[in-house]
Amino acid sequence: MKSFKKVLLLLLSIVLIFVIYLVFNTLNFKTKQLNSHPIEVLEVNPSSKENFSKAIKIKTISPENTIDFDSIQFQHFTNFLKNTYPLVDSLLERKMFNSFSFLYKWKGSDLSLKPIILMAHLDVVPVIKENRTSWKHDPFGGEIINNTIWGRGTIDNKIGVVGIMESLELLLKDGFLPKRSIYIAFGHDEEIGGLNGASTIAQYLKEENIEAEFVLDEGGSIVQKLIPGIQKDVALIGIAEKGFVSLELSTSLEGGHSSMPERETAIDVLSNAIVKLKQNPFPAVISPPIEEFIDNLGPEMPFVNKLVFANKSIFKSLITGIYEESASGNALVRTTTSPTIFNSGVKDNIIPLTASAVINFRIIPGETIATVTNRVNQIINDERITIKTGAFVSEPSKVSSTGSFGYKTLHKTISEIYPSALVAPYLVVGATDSRHFNVISDNIYRFSSIKINKENIKSFHGLNERLPVSDFENSIRFYHQLIKNSTSK
Repeated sequence: MKSFKKVLLLLLSIVLIFVIYLVFNTLNFKTKQLNSHPIEVLEVNPSSKENFSKAIKIKTISPENTIDFDSIQFQHFTNFLKNTYPLVDSLLERKMFNSFSFLYKWKGSDLSLKPIILMAHLDVVPVIKENRTSWKHDPFGGEIINNTIWGRGTIDNKIGVVGIMESLELLLKDGFLPKRSIYIAFGHDEEIGGLNGASTIAQYLKEENIEAEFVLDEGGSIVQKLIPGIQKDVALIGIAEKGFVSLELSTSLEGGHSSMPERETAIDVLSNAIVKLKQNPFPAVISPPIEEFIDNLGPEMPFVNKLVFANKSIFKSLITGIYEESASGNALVRTTTSPTIFNSGVKDNIIPLTASAVINFRIIPGETIATVTNRVNQIINDERITIKTGAFVSEPSKVSSTGSFGYKTLHKTISEIYPSALVAPYLVVGATDSRHFNVISDNIYRFSSIKINKENIKSFHGLNERLPVSDFENSIRFYHQLIKNSTSK
């Protein structure tokens, strides 16, 4: 009996020590938010929103088929920039790449300082013809209704183009002189890979031996009530982005008449391979960007959530399990597997000879295109299936530091423009033009000064893309203050 009591006391002591350890870590899980004070609200010219409306009306569409590329629309946009922003056009150096991409340079007074690069893209995705009737307003009308600007590109990504240009025009008008040089890079083909735009600009800067202090592109945003346990707005700064590869699977088997099918057909073989891939997902991991995300937002959560995140090494499985419950959360903790195309057959009574499918993988930092391809081969394990890599591929980006001048300046600027918002690093699950700039900077960040919520999260690349006028005006204020904070000292 005494030995039983000793064992029980020992177990209770272990449990107590464990609880004390968890609570100690939780109480010492301190906030990483800044105590920045809001700055005086910059007055934005009323004509700015009309300029934004004009930009939306220009159909700078990047079609999947290059034959459908409308160069006249891109020339219109070139003229729009030149005529709308005369100070930028006349006072900054400008280079053009492949006819429609731009690189502006505002030379700083101290050439010993590394420059900063602000990015955005001019092109937009098409509006599917069959969906036009589902738009509440003309997708290229640029209409301003009830303080909301409607149209393709309002979020992705003419908000960046016009926001940057408006802020530059204001600074030039006020006689601002930067100490640090500023480059503005506008690509015209981001939606189809950026090879003629951002990639060409980045290679030019590399050849000029330019090393940037930091690069800022689209990617993160201010999310509203989209993070469980947090009611405040959260500004997410992308410090990395996932990689991209599509693998084409194909097989060829004897066909024949559908009345006499063999045990397996080409469709059977390929379907089974896809099922295997879906049933064996890539392992869930807490990658460095998500670890930083947890460290920055965990202290702002209710006690139970805070306890879990403060002890993430212990509760790793619980954390990844929570993320896996939603599509958006699942994308943050693993390389995702998405069958997107399946082709086979021409007639209902003919067993096809061939079948092919495309599987898209978004690759988490820590994995590579090679490791993804090897794992797919191992899981399928079928010599009858040929695997070919798609034309467009991108490795996961480097993870940028949260201790750098660039990140700290972004954090400070966001806190000044949005004093009630929390700020946190983030993993961008899509691809941006910024990946081409890995060759000239280790500090690449992704953030747009727009608010994303359940009402508009599916609108960019989807239906009824729109943006409140207040978001647009705050975007100008954000770039204006960022340039001042980045280049004044």
